[in-house]
Amino acid sequence: MKPAREPATRNQSTYFVTALTSERRPLFRHERWAKLFLEVLFRYRDAEYLVHEFVLMPDHFHVLLTPSGTLERAAQMIKGGFSRRASLDLSSKLDIWQRGFSDHRIRDGKDYEIHKTYIAQNPVKKGLCDRADEYPYGGASGGYVLDPCPQGLKPVIFRD
Repeated sequence: MKPAREPATRNQSTYFVTALTSERRPLFRHERWAKLFLEVLFRYRDAEYLVHEFVLMPDHFHVLLTPSGTLERAAQMIKGGFSRRASLDLSSKLDIWQRGFSDHRIRDGKDYEIHKTYIAQNPVKKGLCDRADEYPYGGASGGYVLDPCPQGLKPVIFRD
C-alpha cells in the first residue's frame, strides 16, 4: 500500500520531483520536444513555483522546486502544460506521462545539496555526457537562470 502524500499547501517547502514518460518512451531525445518542455517549465515559473535545479532526461525529468501554491498544482502545470503544448505545437496524440509523480520534501541544506548534485550528475551517470555542464537540458549547463537556494536551506556560516 502506497503511503498517503504529505499535505503540501502553501508551506514554502522545497521538493525534489520526478515524473516519467508513459512507457518510459525517450520522447525528449528529440530536440523539438526537449525545447518545448523547457519552455513550459519556465513559462509557469514565478507564478506557480521557483525552479532551483532541473534536468530533462530522454524519458523523465527531475526538478528541485518551491511551489507558490500546492505541489500538486505545480506538477499539473508542468506535466499538463507540456501535454497541452505537445498536442498543439507538435500535433501529438500520445499519452505523454505516467500517472502521478514522485516527490521528496527537502529537509535541510545538506539534503538540498545531495539532490542538487544528483540532478546535475544524472546525465553523466546515464552516459549522455562526460561532464554535467556539457548537457544542454539541465541547470548545470549554465544556460538557464535558476532561482537561488531558499533562505531556510542555505548552510549557516559561523564567524569567529
